[in-house]
Amino acid sequence: MKTIPADRIERAAALDLLINGDLLTIGKNADKIRRQLHLDNMVTFVVDRNVNYTNICDSKCSFCAFYRTKDAADAYILSCDEIYAKIAELVEQGGTQLLMQGGLNPDLKIDFFEELFREIKLRFPTIQNHSLSPAEVTCIAANSNLTLDEALIRLKNAGLDSIPGGGAEILVDEVRSSISPRKIGWKQWGEVMLKAARLGMPTTATMMFGSSEKPEDIVEHLFRIREIQDQGGSFTAFIPWSYQPGNTELGGTTATGVDYLKVLALSRIVLDNIPNIQASWVTQGAKMASVALFFGANDLGGTMLEENVVAAAGCSFCMSQQEMITLIHGAGFRAAQRTTTYSIIREYPV
Repeated sequence: MKTIPADRIERAAALDLLINGDLLTIGKNADKIRRQLHLDNMVTFVVDRNVNYTNICDSKCSFCAFYRTKDAADAYILSCDEIYAKIAELVEQGGTQLLMQGGLNPDLKIDFFEELFREIKLRFPTIQNHSLSPAEVTCIAANSNLTLDEALIRLKNAGLDSIPGGGAEILVDEVRSSISPRKIGWKQWGEVMLKAARLGMPTTATMMFGSSEKPEDIVEHLFRIREIQDQGGSFTAFIPWSYQPGNTELGGTTATGVDYLKVLALSRIVLDNIPNIQASWVTQGAKMASVALFFGANDLGGTMLEENVVAAAGCSFCMSQQEMITLIHGAGFRAAQRTTTYSIIREYPV
């Protein structure tokens, strides 16, 4: 168990900040915490690629514009050779992280992933295989008649290095049942992450907000993430991002920039046991990502050589590695490329 700070913020105070707090005051407090945790004035990023190996998904979440039914004309499962070609391009560009995520496809059992992951590790030994959300791991286990423990051990032994925090949405089942009723509940999401941590696997955590949840749900999500980490979780980073309504069944509008900055700052204040907070330039764009560095964020996530899920909702911000470095320097920070687990690979002088 990790040491718990005596003066940590609790739910009622966090909710009051979210509803009634002044944006700039909350941001200033988050920035103070960020600078205490990261004394080197450094902002990091990872060179990665998001490979969506299939878009066939039985979950059919109403907020998702990416999924397809099995009989859809544009449904697909990438071949192994197609995946290897994408990873080869990543390596050529100095990339170190592979983020493979897809739908909950009932036809893909654990043998598919074991064969694929072993070959990836053999061909690309320098790549960190940071893949499969908790919902995907659970689906693979069920499709293969395995327990979660059995599935995680086999995936790890085959070459899965770490698990991203996708599919968290809001970790409140009342919200989940309305926007993603076929997906695992919040306790199962947390169970996968704790079991992965016990196997020595690093993980990350995310939150998609702005769909249909209440402020109380956002706060509950943050505290459930904090509590999972207290129980032995291995979250290296937290990434909040706003719902993108384009081309979705759910529709609606996206959160404002003020909403985003407030939630980001509150995340830094609440999550005292998670070292890194990522700014979501993929959904917010470069200008808002730059501002986010003064509201608690110390990392810009991945350069994302490829991204399809958010793009399917009509959000198509792009940023090259050099543009990311220029953004960091322009905000007054030192820039550095990191690994998935936040070891520094290379610093970029101003």
